[in-house]
Amino acid sequence: MRNILVTNALPYANGPIHMGHLLGYIQADIWVRAMRAMGHNVTYVCADDAHGTAIMLRAEANGITPEQQIAQVQKEHQRDFQGFAIEFDHYDSTHSATNSARANEIYLKNREAGHIAVRPVTQLFDPEKSMFLSDRFIKGTCPKCKTEDQYGDACESCGTTYNAIELLNPRSTLSGATPVEKSSDHYFFKLPDFSEYLQKWTRDQGRLPVSIANKLDEWFDAGLTDWDISRDAPYFGFEIPDAPNKYFYVWVDAPIGYMSSFENYIKTKRPDLSFDDYWKKDSQNEVYHFIGKDIVYFHALFWPAMLEGANYRTPTGLFVNGFLTVNGQKMSKSRGTFIKAETYLAHLNPEHLRYYFASKLSDKVEDSDLNLEDFVQKVNSDLVGKVVNIASRCAKFINKDFDNTLSANCAEPELVQSFIDAGESIIHAYESREFSAAIREIMALADKANQYIDEKKPWALAKQAGQEQQVHEVCSVGINLFRQLAVYLAPVLPMLAEQVQLFLQLERFNFASRQNILTNHAIAQFQPLMQRVDKAKVETMVDESKDSLAAVEAPKVVKKKEKAAVKATPVATTSEDSVIGIEDFLKVDLRVAKVVAAATVEGSDKLLQLTLDAGEAEPRNVFSGIRSQYAPEDLTGKLVVLVANLAPRKMRFGVSNGMVLAAGNADGIFIISPDSGAKPGDKVS
Repeated sequence: MRNILVTNALPYANGPIHMGHLLGYIQADIWVRAMRAMGHNVTYVCADDAHGTAIMLRAEANGITPEQQIAQVQKEHQRDFQGFAIEFDHYDSTHSATNSARANEIYLKNREAGHIAVRPVTQLFDPEKSMFLSDRFIKGTCPKCKTEDQYGDACESCGTTYNAIELLNPRSTLSGATPVEKSSDHYFFKLPDFSEYLQKWTRDQGRLPVSIANKLDEWFDAGLTDWDISRDAPYFGFEIPDAPNKYFYVWVDAPIGYMSSFENYIKTKRPDLSFDDYWKKDSQNEVYHFIGKDIVYFHALFWPAMLEGANYRTPTGLFVNGFLTVNGQKMSKSRGTFIKAETYLAHLNPEHLRYYFASKLSDKVEDSDLNLEDFVQKVNSDLVGKVVNIASRCAKFINKDFDNTLSANCAEPELVQSFIDAGESIIHAYESREFSAAIREIMALADKANQYIDEKKPWALAKQAGQEQQVHEVCSVGINLFRQLAVYLAPVLPMLAEQVQLFLQLERFNFASRQNILTNHAIAQFQPLMQRVDKAKVETMVDESKDSLAAVEAPKVVKKKEKAAVKATPVATTSEDSVIGIEDFLKVDLRVAKVVAAATVEGSDKLLQLTLDAGEAEPRNVFSGIRSQYAPEDLTGKLVVLVANLAPRKMRFGVSNGMVLAAGNADGIFIISPDSGAKPGDKVS
């Protein structure tokens, strides 16, 4: 028996879980369940990544403390994980006393070993917000590959990491202002001290996927550089020891959260476990991190170097998944394919998605596509049409005609044994994370089982006199074959497996339990196990995932000599087909309105909710897609131009009663505002 600690990448406590996140968590949960079904001792922990400027600003916008913000998001994350049967032994937060103590310890050990340096740094400062900008609040052009719209720490296109001041044409995503450079003392982790160690570590057999190790060689060839691990106040995080107003960069204490979550699990639930047995330098127990390919750099270089510098063990391996596309394209709110876990759960069976992801996943670092038409077809064909169908075809005869009891002998021992023997290959596929291969083998067995039942035709035999025993034996074999399939699918479909275990009245449902053929065995009354995917519900889910008043979309590239055009929502482009006459234009009632209040919209990263005084008896509620350019506090008291006679539009966030005009060009989105002499209710002409 192996002792294994498994972690997932920590979800950021600044927003909801969505389909892209779930790919990695479902992958890890399936592996954990499979390893336990093999008889191994597996501990599975995770936590919310709860620090950073983004969380501080979100809490400020919501009028609550950062602690309240992360507590609410953590509840939502745990709710969504539970909804998808992702069962952590312990779910924590990086904002804990345990994590603070462990982060300080690791930092101080590295400082004592000479791996920390302090020097002044010139960094980008937002003159409008009066604060230093963390990497995620700076965007610009990658200095290496020249890809535009990249964040201030790494390029998503070429993978290069850099200092934010190296960005070309930088801008603050908080205010839109051009940042200025200011100097401040910063603390650095001397990553080059570990260059030789890391080159060997990343090439250790089985430590990393080969493709990832090859990618890391590019960084080794370019030469590792010191890593800036500090951030200036104001910042929500842990203050660095002996450094007032300096805070650990979120990527310092986030991976340490793997250790502290496990440590808190021991303290609160499992005092029989030992922290040192898993994290001391010479530990023989195994530690695995399931992560996305976008955070490999932090996990394969900084994290093992910090651990080595503090004299802790390093991960046994990193299991890396690719990105998720939906219908072959990047997830999109406008297309309704940026689907939150909560939205999915409101309409569809979570195990359908677990199965579909499993059918796509392998041990390779490949992107996966959630094709919604294929999703409907595959789930209905495989799970309902093949697997569950076996039980429903056979159980009714056992329940009705044979006192809920299987036959005393197995009429097809070789057939059943072939299903048992196939488990060796399926189990190996699970262990090596070749889930798609395991699913293919399981479905091949399902085809074989259905072929057997089709050939024997128990429904036809039941109509013939004197064939009762054969019906009993055929259906009993069918139930045994179904049992094998359910055992093999249990890591992927744990909720279905629980129902099957109750139906078959079995004490154990692990992989070893499959060895026992069920004869003269009592079963419960069969109940429907799974419903088909309703395509209409998929369409409803997509519709509800759209920002239906999708605000002013990302500005389109303006042709040479063209100027930014005034546009409202939805964005209209000028063409011969869209020309209108003056009589049509005069129907539009444009009025001056004053922003009385503004707030972010939970569940949308485009919309702001505006309360407008348009000179009427009651204020108006309007949703406007200007969140990327404006913070709520920037708009209060501002005069805007309102389309006052637009029909109210019902959205999932509420009713929008009007539309605010804005202009857009390649530089951003800009509210159209009348001169200060205008008053709410004035007609715009």
